[in-house]
Amino acid sequence: MVWTETANRWQILSIAFILSVIAQGSFGAIATTAENTTENKLSTSSNVSLNELSQEVTAPPAALTITGADVPWDAGGVIKVSWQPVAGTTSATKWIVEGSEVVEAGQGPWILVTEVPIAETSAVASKLNVDSAYFFRVTAVSPNGSSAVTMTKTAVRGHWNFFIGAKMPLFCAILFVCGCVIYFILAARRGQPMKVRRIAALEAIKDAVGRATEMGRSILFVPGIQDMDNIQTVAGLTVLGNVSRTAAEYDAAIEVPTSRSLVMEAAREAVQASYLAAGRADAYNADSIRYITDEQFGFVAYVSGRMVREKPAACFYMGCFFAESLILAETGNSIGAIQIAGTAESSQLPFFVAACDYTLIGEEFMAASAYLSGEPDQIGSLKGQDLSKAIAAILIIIGVVLATGAAIAPQSVLPAALQWLKGMLGS
Repeated sequence: MVWTETANRWQILSIAFILSVIAQGSFGAIATTAENTTENKLSTSSNVSLNELSQEVTAPPAALTITGADVPWDAGGVIKVSWQPVAGTTSATKWIVEGSEVVEAGQGPWILVTEVPIAETSAVASKLNVDSAYFFRVTAVSPNGSSAVTMTKTAVRGHWNFFIGAKMPLFCAILFVCGCVIYFILAARRGQPMKVRRIAALEAIKDAVGRATEMGRSILFVPGIQDMDNIQTVAGLTVLGNVSRTAAEYDAAIEVPTSRSLVMEAAREAVQASYLAAGRADAYNADSIRYITDEQFGFVAYVSGRMVREKPAACFYMGCFFAESLILAETGNSIGAIQIAGTAESSQLPFFVAACDYTLIGEEFMAASAYLSGEPDQIGSLKGQDLSKAIAAILIIIGVVLATGAAIAPQSVLPAALQWLKGMLGS
């Protein structure tokens, strides 16, 4: 009996202990779950942007829609991107516009197109590949963050156009110049006098040839060191035709060394035509017009040695020259020859001016053929170009005055006038 009561008492104590352990484990699990929930809540709330007052800040809204359209009247590769902002976008500061080229596998990487102020609702994407289509997306950005991205639904391609509107001022300028040239050519053909200012270097050609004839010495003509694809070489051969005709009339010997084989052939034809025109075809000597070498200083060494040995009375340098200009001019000056030079290379003009008796500078050299020939077509073309250059110079002066005034008085009407002039000229 005693044993039974003791067993029951131990059984009751064991059950009570087990129940207490189970209760303690359940409470700990509940507490742990509550602690984890609190931590998750805190970690979730920590991802939300907070201001100085620990208040949540929402990102600026994105655009409702975004579209892309090809810009008309251009050479392609230009797309205008437009979007419609939602209300409240004024809290942002700027729009970021990005583009992505469509490749075979899908969309290419996104690249920045431009950044525009928040008040703008369009932007122009330029310098794009004409053969590719592009997606665009726009994002509103504020100091507190960025909005969601809004992307175009379809790809857009910038098409090439036959007529480019930005080139309209240039097209009008070309029409004006052509009109001036045609008008003055027709006027010259009708016999209307065309005044061309006197060019001393061209007037001195007869004196130089006459001096060589009186002294019984030859004439040296160097048509530059470039080939026939250089316009200065062509201009030099035109002067050669006049010099050789004068030499044929005065019965003076002329020598023409060349550094290009094509220039040699063209020079021979020009000199032969001049001798035929002067009625002295029998005096023409093709061997006096010879090819030397294409090598620059090899050619100059030959010509300089020839000048020292033969001592020509008149030296003409007409064409494109580089470092050899000073060598030729100094050698001719040392032998006492009368020298007439002409080139459009601005870096070589100082050497010719310093060492030669007469120098054709730039435009004078290019106008030599019209000046010497006196043909109505060439004189009329020269006058038409001169008028166009005068108008261009006037526009440049007006632009300089407006730009200076706009810098001095930015609040005046001068900046607007300057922008109008730039737009009219297509710049």
